[in-house]
Amino acid sequence: MSDERLTKIEVAGFVIKPNAPELLSIYQEIKTEFEARNIKVLLVEHSAKMLGLSSSIEFDDMCKQSDFLVSLGGDGTLLSLVRKSYGYHKPVLGINGGTLGFLADVRISEVDRFLDNLLIDNYRIDNRMMIDGYIQTADGRKKFYAFNDVVITRPSISHMVKIDASIDGDWFNTYRGDGLIIATPTGATAYNLAAGGPVMYPLTEAFIMTPIAAHSLTQRPLVLPSDFTIDFSSPKDNVVVMVDGQDCYEMQAGEVLVINGAQIGAKLLHKKERNYFSVLREKLSWGDDE
Repeated sequence: MSDERLTKIEVAGFVIKPNAPELLSIYQEIKTEFEARNIKVLLVEHSAKMLGLSSSIEFDDMCKQSDFLVSLGGDGTLLSLVRKSYGYHKPVLGINGGTLGFLADVRISEVDRFLDNLLIDNYRIDNRMMIDGYIQTADGRKKFYAFNDVVITRPSISHMVKIDASIDGDWFNTYRGDGLIIATPTGATAYNLAAGGPVMYPLTEAFIMTPIAAHSLTQRPLVLPSDFTIDFSSPKDNVVVMVDGQDCYEMQAGEVLVINGAQIGAKLLHKKERNYFSVLREKLSWGDDE
């Protein structure tokens, strides 16, 4: 948790869950709540088109003009917004259109109270680790950022992949199986958790490397400090690299995937009273009677 504050609370840029035109009335209600507190609302172009609204703004202009950004939908909508807006380093608020999310934790019914608290400086900004990565090819670098995870996997179901991994230039392991997940602590409760990886406190600065269906029982999840540089390559086979489950890259045999911890984290705007462990109990049903 940081002591960072918003410099201004005058303009909010909105992105709405894709393919969800049913959120129109909810968006309009939330927009009214913002405007009643003299916070101007900007709606990104593709969301306005989906909702059938004419007033809109291009994504980059929205990020430049906004004091903070808002995703209305679920964790996937927030995840996409954080990654795409990362270069502007604007705090992102997640308003959840359904049940409580790991990331989008403000319910629609809580928006008015959250805004009142926001205006009296009763909120917090969490800095979450980001992955700064690239694929080194013969033609140069394909750069990307990841908020949840980077997954190296096989291009077809017919064979396993072999992945050589090095830390700061020194080879340390070869993974054989369906693939490998390199997750941030934020992504610990995503694919990493499903593959048997550990849950980590989201403000930790570390990589979680979790094999997917490893061919050897000796392969186990590994947690590494975020200041390491980790290289991955597949010497003989092509592999697929998935970034946050949303962007896909083909990596040819002999090319190298390089992973670093980003110098600046993603900024999430939260209720001050938000308790991560309460979210875990609710989402994972911890402590429920069997």
